[in-house]
Amino acid sequence: MAELLRVPEVAADTTEVVLSTWLLAEGAAFAAGDPLVSIETDKAEVEVSADAAGVLLKTLYEPGVEVSVGAPVAVLGADGEGTGDIDALLDGLGVAVAQPGEAKPAVRREVPEPAAPAPVEDRSGRIFASPLARRQAKDAGLDLAELTGTGPGGRIVRRDIEAAIAARRREPAAAPQDPQPTAAAGAYEDIPHSRMRKVIATRLTESKQTTPHFYLRARLQVEALLALREQVNSTGPVRVSVNDLLIKAVAKAHAAVPEMNAVWLPEAVRRFHHVDISVAVATDNGLVTPVLRGVEDMSVSAISGRMRECADKARNGGLRPEDLQGGSITISNLGMFGVAEFDAIINPPQAAILAIGAIREEPVVRDGSVVPAKVIDVVLSVDHRPADGALAAKWLNVFTATVENPLQILI
Repeated sequence: MAELLRVPEVAADTTEVVLSTWLLAEGAAFAAGDPLVSIETDKAEVEVSADAAGVLLKTLYEPGVEVSVGAPVAVLGADGEGTGDIDALLDGLGVAVAQPGEAKPAVRREVPEPAAPAPVEDRSGRIFASPLARRQAKDAGLDLAELTGTGPGGRIVRRDIEAAIAARRREPAAAPQDPQPTAAAGAYEDIPHSRMRKVIATRLTESKQTTPHFYLRARLQVEALLALREQVNSTGPVRVSVNDLLIKAVAKAHAAVPEMNAVWLPEAVRRFHHVDISVAVATDNGLVTPVLRGVEDMSVSAISGRMRECADKARNGGLRPEDLQGGSITISNLGMFGVAEFDAIINPPQAAILAIGAIREEPVVRDGSVVPAKVIDVVLSVDHRPADGALAAKWLNVFTATVENPLQILI
């Protein structure tokens, strides 16, 4: 029996997404778990998969348009079911196919496409260009009719706009009609915001303005942690990173101080029974935070494997909606960039984010003597609504003790 495929809720407060790409053609069969459509959400491009085997009978929207969370985007049939009278089927389901121009075009992340130049106009004179390319051309004052597309079928894509802008900058600059008083002509360029960057900016601004942050700092001595990592990597089949060990230490602290494993809701503090941790991953299109679930029961090698999988998906646009949902704390590690210490902004509705700096050698006092030591500075940003200072300090003390006595991580 035919049913509707609806846009899933990917993250809290997300109401609109961009339908990026249909991964199957109409009439194609699929198995349970097969990806059907790629959508661009607040923080990443993710794939929506089938719950059961079936057939993609009809798509209701073209790629590159904004659709609401919960809206129907396709009609799915049972395995082996034919389309029949599709109009009658749509009427029976109470939906209609969006005609070109009816849905709102949206700026979407441009996926690299192989160059395949071809004529850019059809017989009606329509110019084929991606939504992002049209927006960039408009902002830059470029005429699409004067450009040659290098995307499939001669489609004008982002790289064509960027090449045209670069070529124009190489030409002698004409005097601007309305020059900016604070910068000389030709001394700057305006980079249009991507959808992801705009949403990240909006959410973090709201977080900083509406979430009462407070910060706790600690300096961790990590010689024992580094020695444990070397021993694990010399004997185990999977190489683990310092970050993998720190993720497990966070889970240990959450298990020991369960009051911190919570989020603030308007009517209650929701405390979780399992430890789900978001880990920040940098991509070319912005920061994404895939969630590791049930970390309290995971081995360090399992954490390492899961992190590599999440990082690959994040950078290749393969994250699914469920990969980004949940968690009560985020880990953001900038140590690999040489950053000593930083304050991170909480990702709502989570209660905390742990900012981790670089490993470095500093003098410390041991048994009355000053000696060199390997240390890491961490900063815990906490939402003051579900947690007060004493509770957060208790959590940070447990985390510090776990890192400095790392055999606890393996127990």
